[in-house]
Amino acid sequence: MSASESSIAIARTAARAATDKIAQDIVAMDVSERLAITDVFLVASAPSERQVNAIVDGIEEELAKQDLKPVRREGRSEGRWVLLDYAEVVIHVQHQEDRVFYALERLWGDCPKVDLQLDDAAVNAGSADAAAADAE
Repeated sequence: MSASESSIAIARTAARAATDKIAQDIVAMDVSERLAITDVFLVASAPSERQVNAIVDGIEEELAKQDLKPVRREGRSEGRWVLLDYAEVVIHVQHQEDRVFYALERLWGDCPKVDLQLDDAAVNAGSADAAAADAE
C-alpha cells in the first residue's frame, strides 16, 4: 500500500507553502508501508528559529484554505523543530542544525520519496535567498 492521493496532495500544498517562505531542502517520504498512523512525512528546514516559525505559519495558512487543521502541533514555542500532524501527513520543520543532528532522511531512507512537483528554480532560489539572509 502506498500513500493516498489526498495525502500526496496535502504534502504538495504544504511544500509549496514552505517554498514560498524560503524553506530549504524540502523532502517528502512515503512512510505508509512502515507506519499505520500516517502516509507521508514532509521535512523542511530553515537557518533560524524565526524562519522556522514563518514556514510553519505559511503551511498552516495554506492548508487552512482547504479546511485542514493540524490534529496536533508540537515545538512551536522553541522554533527549533515544529511538528504539524495532519493525520495523513506529518510535517517536520526543523532548524538546520537539528535537521543534521536528527537526520530523519537517514532514519526513513528506505522509504520511497514523494514527487512534490516543486519548480526546481523556485527551490534553488529559496536556498539562495536564505543564504543571502544569513550573510546579512
